[in-house]
Amino acid sequence: MKFKLKKINVILVCFIIFTYLEIFFRLFTNNNIFNISLVYYSLYNLFLAILISFLVSFGTNKINKIMFFICLGIISFIYGLNLCVFKMFGFYFDLSLFGATDQVLTFYSDGIKVVLQNIVGLLFIFLPFIILLIINKYFAIRKIDWKYSLIKLGASIIVFVIFIFTLNINKNNINSAYELYYEVNNNELNIKTFGVLNAFRMDLSRNIFGYEVKIDIIDNNNNNTSDNNENDNEEQIEYEYNNLDIDFDKLIANESNSTVKTMHEYFKNETGTLQNEYTKYFEGKNLILFMAESFNEIAVREDLTPTLYKLVNSGFKFNNFYTPTISSTIGGEFQELTGLVAASGFLSPWKSGENYYPFGLATVFQELGYNTFAYHNHTYTFQSRNKYLASLGFDNYLGCRNGLEKRINCNQWPESDVEMINTTFADYKDSEEPFMVYYVTVSGHGDYGFNYSAMARKHKSEVQDLDYSEKPLAYLAAQIELDKALELLINNLEENGLLKDTVIALVGDHYPYYLSLDEINEIASYKKDNVIEINRSNFILWNSEMVTIEVDKVGSQIDVLPTIYNLFGVKYDSRLIIGKDILSTESGLAIFGNSSWVSDKGSYFAGSNKYTSKDGEEDEYYIKYMNKVVSNKITMSKYIMTYDYYRKVLG
Repeated sequence: MKFKLKKINVILVCFIIFTYLEIFFRLFTNNNIFNISLVYYSLYNLFLAILISFLVSFGTNKINKIMFFICLGIISFIYGLNLCVFKMFGFYFDLSLFGATDQVLTFYSDGIKVVLQNIVGLLFIFLPFIILLIINKYFAIRKIDWKYSLIKLGASIIVFVIFIFTLNINKNNINSAYELYYEVNNNELNIKTFGVLNAFRMDLSRNIFGYEVKIDIIDNNNNNTSDNNENDNEEQIEYEYNNLDIDFDKLIANESNSTVKTMHEYFKNETGTLQNEYTKYFEGKNLILFMAESFNEIAVREDLTPTLYKLVNSGFKFNNFYTPTISSTIGGEFQELTGLVAASGFLSPWKSGENYYPFGLATVFQELGYNTFAYHNHTYTFQSRNKYLASLGFDNYLGCRNGLEKRINCNQWPESDVEMINTTFADYKDSEEPFMVYYVTVSGHGDYGFNYSAMARKHKSEVQDLDYSEKPLAYLAAQIELDKALELLINNLEENGLLKDTVIALVGDHYPYYLSLDEINEIASYKKDNVIEINRSNFILWNSEMVTIEVDKVGSQIDVLPTIYNLFGVKYDSRLIIGKDILSTESGLAIFGNSSWVSDKGSYFAGSNKYTSKDGEEDEYYIKYMNKVVSNKITMSKYIMTYDYYRKVLG
């Protein structure tokens, strides 16, 4: 007897599967299930289920099944990809990360580990696809007549219109669904609010067709939110602004592009930062600047890393500094070297090296008569570092595979920071002019394990008696290599009579995201959250001759460049760099990847829309004002890159 295939209800099956995937994903990523987002992702899942049912209704049973499984496979892959990216980096996948494909290829073994570590979660995600594939011979997806197809299409449109209507619920709230859908580009909040599938659709649409974020220019002369400067006596001194002579009125009058014109208006409205008692504090001294791989305050210990401990707790001692983790290493380096937020869309123009950077690190120091050098003890082309460092003025950058491999062992992983310092110091120690050196370290890189990291194995004996699990121990061991490199550098400077005339600056690229939050809290001095405090770190800015100066103002990576420029007397325009001189009268602010922020007054968690005030007082106007400030700074950072804005203003 011939078996008759049972026709399935594609709409019902898809809706159940999509809802299952969304709820499961939220459980595995610690996101709320039962809040207003349930309405948004349920409506969108229903819309998508009806739409897929419409798309797989025109062919034969075989063709319809093939299309059905292609759609289901792609959707399962999107969920699986987001799960793995989140578990590895702590943020979600978006299409801008395709600019970091070389990082994925270089560390493919780490990706395999993440897949294996999350194999249970991935099996649950692909379970509906696998089950339906196994039983596919028992059901049919038959062709339907055009009238019923049109009814399906109409139904999908109606559901989508209802979804759009629901966006008006609490539309005036901060980061409301309406604001996220129409005015803000925030992938993390989109996923939490609308679900993975709708957020992916929004991200795809915005990458293909473009997306202009609303810029709300704030009258800086009429807001009362600025903090008072810690040094009241500075108000008695007439300081000039760290600004250049730019005719924004002329630029506005001659600009035809509406977005660029708005940018001119925005920067015209900015006042910039005043020079201060620390302006030219380090004028004429040498500068050695580090971007330290995965460096974080949890690595600073008097017993294990005494040099780091000394440098952090003397010189300028920044008590509220953060290294917001956005797009991994390249995001941290971008923020340190440009003073801009690593907003969506920065990767391609940054990596191309074609943008104009009049405030490029090597460029400005060369204009001051310095000899400049740059080194990295891993592959020199990684993430196109050779291109973007060249755009900043570094014309003699050296790394593995373009010369440094002749001096150090580039065949171990990770490579040694000590070897890099030891073999490059001679390049600049006899410089007749002041020197500025930029080091990108790699010894602290994850994955953390004594079988994986050569640097962790090297220093295993120094941590083996500590009562921590293996990965935190391996992290600490790897950071000892950075400590030894700094010790060697200081000794070399002192032996050559250069120490008193040299400034050492160091900032991390991101927190050690190869460690889980629980593993970080094993060695942290207090319990950290996974949004703000996990990114708390240190900014080393040290000279052997100076007294210790404590700074309580909030700062982050984007503030490093303008702070250094003010200290060394570099001429720059403080309005055009989004970060600000931490030593100026400007209020402190650190911005994180999902638009959360910390100011001198409190902390705002964008994902939960919660604000914690340092003085216990909540000011709704201040919260709304600061969210506008943060949104504008993120947007302007993106537009400076995508429109090559410095070329338009100063080129």
